[in-house]
Amino acid sequence: MRTTLDLPEDLLLRAMKVSNARTKTEVIKTALENLIRQEKVSNLVKFHGTVDLKIDLDNLRER
Repeated sequence: MRTTLDLPEDLLLRAMKVSNARTKTEVIKTALENLIRQEKVSNLVKFHGTVDLKIDLDNLRER
């Protein structure tokens, strides 16, 4: 998909440098993928401690 963006050039160049991206497209794709990954992790963290599985590890190890 083609789109026109008005991005601060210094920000884009810094992002390209730290990510070792060779193109502007590559750095934007990487940024979007990282944003999505970060949201998924954040959503998983919300479930920490909310599920009680009641697993008896001693019983499972005897199998």
